[in-house]
Amino acid sequence: MPVSLIPNHLFESYQDITPQWLAGQGVELLLSDLDFTLAPKSVRQPDEALRTWIASLQEAGIRLMIVSNNRSGRRVTEFCAQLGVGYQGHAGKPSPRGLEAAMARAGTDPVHTAMLGDKLLTDVLAAHRAGVLALMVEPAGGAVTAWQKVLHALQAPFKAACRRRLAKIG
Repeated sequence: MPVSLIPNHLFESYQDITPQWLAGQGVELLLSDLDFTLAPKSVRQPDEALRTWIASLQEAGIRLMIVSNNRSGRRVTEFCAQLGVGYQGHAGKPSPRGLEAAMARAGTDPVHTAMLGDKLLTDVLAAHRAGVLALMVEPAGGAVTAWQKVLHALQAPFKAACRRRLAKIG
């Protein structure tokens, strides 16, 4: 089965994703990358905007779980503890195993799950391989290093394809 690198939906920021929109998509569990998706990698603690957004998800009955490839379990553990959300570390994205393990822990299935991330080759590909809705955001803090700038340039055609597809849908 061919797997696409084109996200199902593209957003500027996680803050543009409302609980109402997620509920309309049938999402009960939102899996999310941490670094550059919810906060720049250099940010050690969640800010008030992120806390407010997560609270709005929880009030709407949507669970959030972080699914991260981060090599430092300490950063993810501390960040998630401060938010009161669970996480699946060492996820191995683009393998779907980390997403599948998170869904099993949450007791839900791919039909009711979405994956939010900032990278095509890890987050979006893992989402498609796991059969969940693939949501993509622009990187929090922007592309800083030369490698990040190259990576974002390589992602541009896939983002454009997503925008064209969504424009046709309406």
